[in-house]
Amino acid sequence: MSWLRSRGYAEPSAIKLVGDRYQLRQRQRVAVGRCACSDASKAGRASSRIDPVDVSGRPLRIDGLNVITTIEVALAHGVLLIGRDQCMRDMASFHGSYRLVHETERAVEILVEVVDSMQPSDALLHIDRPVSNSGRLAQTVRKAAAKQGSNLEALTSDCVDESLKKSSAVVATADSAILDACDAWVNLARIAVERAGAEVEPKWLLDLS
Repeated sequence: MSWLRSRGYAEPSAIKLVGDRYQLRQRQRVAVGRCACSDASKAGRASSRIDPVDVSGRPLRIDGLNVITTIEVALAHGVLLIGRDQCMRDMASFHGSYRLVHETERAVEILVEVVDSMQPSDALLHIDRPVSNSGRLAQTVRKAAAKQGSNLEALTSDCVDESLKKSSAVVATADSAILDACDAWVNLARIAVERAGAEVEPKWLLDLS
């Protein structure tokens, strides 16, 4: 899949070729598609990735649904993927619909703790307004931040991806299109899951890096 992407094949056609060749089921195709990337994307993402310590004193912008759902999945012991770019991803698909689950509150608490530990100059979590329950999730983040004395803010907006692509701040996401466009990014979901320790064990982790 990565070989094909490196040679200009569009993602849908590359997934079909690979999936048909190896007789992959639909979920297997999704997993491979989320973990593969071209050589150029791998190199570009590696060069723009920064360590958590380097976030200190810099503004941080977070792709809220992207990061929170991965932590939720980890807490629920669902499937986690490590991609070729070292990002941790999950198998969740929104299609305009998101609902708060049993793990949401704790996932948000973990997120706030990790963000505060990185000491950004300011931190803003973006949530896609068109997605259902986006307002409720934003309120959950605000409540957790207030409880922990954090300066993390949350807002809903209509163009999260485009905003993050153009941002000069450090971006936290595992969204491939954003990673290929932003100036600097931090592997926040993976950091948060790894710091959660025993809470997420045993992890159902598939490393396709």
